[in-house]
Amino acid sequence: MVYGPASDRFGRRPALLVGLSIFTIASAAALFAPDTHTLVIARFFQALGGCSGLALARAIIRDTSQAHEAARRLALTNLLVTAGPAVAPLIGAALSSFWGWRTILMGLSALGAANFVLAWRILPETRPEARLASASRYARDYFGLIRSRQFLGYAIGGACATTSLYAFIACAPFIFVDRLHVPSASVGVYLALLVSGLWLGSLLASRLIGRFSLVRFLVAANGLSVTAAAAFLAMVIADRATLIGIVGTMFAFSVGVGAAAPAALAQAISVNPRVTGTASGLYGSIQMAVGAALVALVGLGANPALASASLLLASGVVAQASFWMARREDAVLPEQAGEAAPGPA
Repeated sequence: MVYGPASDRFGRRPALLVGLSIFTIASAAALFAPDTHTLVIARFFQALGGCSGLALARAIIRDTSQAHEAARRLALTNLLVTAGPAVAPLIGAALSSFWGWRTILMGLSALGAANFVLAWRILPETRPEARLASASRYARDYFGLIRSRQFLGYAIGGACATTSLYAFIACAPFIFVDRLHVPSASVGVYLALLVSGLWLGSLLASRLIGRFSLVRFLVAANGLSVTAAAAFLAMVIADRATLIGIVGTMFAFSVGVGAAAPAALAQAISVNPRVTGTASGLYGSIQMAVGAALVALVGLGANPALASASLLLASGVVAQASFWMARREDAVLPEQAGEAAPGPA
């Protein structure tokens, strides 16, 4: 919520350099933390600095490409973003087993410094100079996004369509171990399959998204997730849930999530080209808020499988309704109005 508006006002490059500086300094502070409290505080600022990369990368992609091409590039970016959580624990475990947990923070400090140098030396400013405006104009545009049913439709819909997967991941150990009696050591393997579903969905989006209307592609991708969630819920209600059934339906659900994510984001940050950075930051904030709420809600009740299946289906339906609401709005996207994307192609 900070980096987006700051990047619209002062530029993507300065905002990113500030974020990477905070991340690097906080990583070094965590490396030398003398106690737990200092470590937690340093990690907080590490996250505060690190989130600049994701929010501003999305804005930079939209600056340099039109909506369909932006969605394709965002799909490729999503492949890297989802690979991080899958690979990072393996690297961290290897480092800590050989040289202790502080080497993880040493590596993060080095990565932060390297990213800062690369951004400083290589990354150009992508925000078009034509978008320079007064602070009051940015404030009006900011609140205009919050009031825009079109932006909120894509943002809330995108959040429900994508972060609902967190709810299942939170319940997965209880479902696999307690209900299906799978060895706890194997849970990670099945969760890795879900990550591979995200990769496949992102890859399909990068290949196919240019052939269809973004909204139609988005609705179809989320429709796959809704269908998979309905099948999952039907199995649970009928007490016919099996390992293959749950893994299969959730893999299909993940493919839909991976395909829908870049299309929803591209639509949301295209609503007002003057505040692409702000829209990217707000979209990310809404994602985190919705994801946190869904993880909290899935903990209600005594049956994790029923709770997660119901929540996945409900989130998918809300997402679908939100996309249709956004589609019906009278506001016209720059792409639909025939405007060229402002910025280098």
